[in-house]
Formats: sequence, C-alpha cells, structure tokens
Amino acid sequence: MSGSVARTLDILEVVAGRGGATAKEISEATGLPLPTVYRLVRELLDGEYLVHIRDSQRFELGYKLHALGVSLHEQVGVSRSVRTEITALQQQLGVAAYLAVHRGSQIVVVFTADAPDCPRLPPLEFGYHEAAHATALGKILLANMEREERLLHLDPEPMPRFGPGTITGHQELFAQLEQVAGRGIAWEFGEFSPGATCAAAAVRGRTGALVGSVAVSAPDARFAHGRPEIEQALRATASRVSQHYRLHG
Repeated sequence: MSGSVARTLDILEVVAGRGGATAKEISEATGLPLPTVYRLVRELLDGEYLVHIRDSQRFELGYKLHALGVSLHEQVGVSRSVRTEITALQQQLGVAAYLAVHRGSQIVVVFTADAPDCPRLPPLEFGYHEAAHATALGKILLANMEREERLLHLDPEPMPRFGPGTITGHQELFAQLEQVAGRGIAWEFGEFSPGATCAAAAVRGRTGALVGSVAVSAPDARFAHGRPEIEQALRATASRVSQHYRLHG
C-alpha cells in the first residue's frame, strides 16, 4: 500500500470512528501536518468520499462511501426489516445495538444503531475474531465450535488480556462457553473494553447453522441491573432476525 493511500485510509478511519472530524482533529489523530490533511481531504471531497459540513467546519463520510455501505448490506443480506429490528432493539433498551455476520471464523459488524446518549463502541483496529475470547460476539462464535476447533482458533495460554475482566485461561473460558451454548446468550464484562459491558445472542439460518449475532453494548452502570430483561429482548430480536434468514437465506 502506498504512503498516500495509507494516509487517505487513516483520514477516513478517523472521520468514520468519530462520526465526523475537523481538519485539526484529523491532524492530531493521524500525526499528519495540516497542509497534508487539507490536500488529501480535498481529494476525498472531489471523489465524494467525504462531505464538508460548513456550519461546524467538520468533515463527514460522503455519498460514495454510503453507497458502498448499502452494497455491503445487500451482499450480506442486511435487509430493511433486519435493520428495523436492530434499531428497535436500540430504542427499546436505550443502548447501542449491533448485527454481526459470521463467515467461517470471521466476524463482521454490518449494521449498528446508536444515539448520542448511547454511542457505539470505538471501531476495532482488527477483527472481533482476533479477540474472540474477550468479546460477546466472539464467545457466540466459539460456543458454536467443538473443543478441538476452539483450540485451533484461540491463542495459547495465557491468552491476551485486553481489559481487567479478560479470561486468559482455556479451562475457565470453556466452562463459560458451555453456559453460552446452553443459554444462547454471551456476556462480556469489561473483558475487551474497560468500563463497557456487552451481550450477544446467536442468529441462525435455515439449517440451524450460525450465521451471525445480535449484540448490545453500554457502560457498565447501564447494565448493572435488569439483565433478565436485556436477555429477553436480545433473544426476541435474534429470533426474529433468524426467522428472516431462514426465509430468505
């Protein structure tokens, strides 16, 4: 990848991760001089990859990237009805809600619904599958695997620690995965992102195979109470999304 392309991708990542950014914020986040930021941003504006919001002097993702996102949704089957389900879950619980698709051992978040008072988690610099033992989405994936397959997928002990609650031993993780498999819900308590709690439920297709997950995230205090209601809402949404994939998958 050329340096120019890499710098351009860095700018897009900053704008996407923050939901918009000023030239100064982009410069501070990427380490690029302001003149370089302005030059690359101008190219992105010309290509409709960014738009300029004059009132706030911020740059946001443009129409071309939106079209690419719509194309991705179509490829992975994120229909309007499924997006509506995830948005309804976000509004019901007042937290960020996600839909992830599982392709083999890969996990890709393809739709997120959030709001200013319940923002999404910061985007990962790598795939969820690379931190499967520390994320609710990853635990749904691992719980669907046989023991031997899990061992091939996981790092040797001690597994990497990402947060204060990260499980680093296989035996403890496998015991939890048995509960996930039995209950259909995976929880993550500060295991990947300190101060954040997440929960996920499996989405299954026509043959019962795992095709994805529905998940929610919020600061720890938001999930300190009412977990049965959260699980009930997650299961109900995952069931309806699974029904969609069974009918249209």
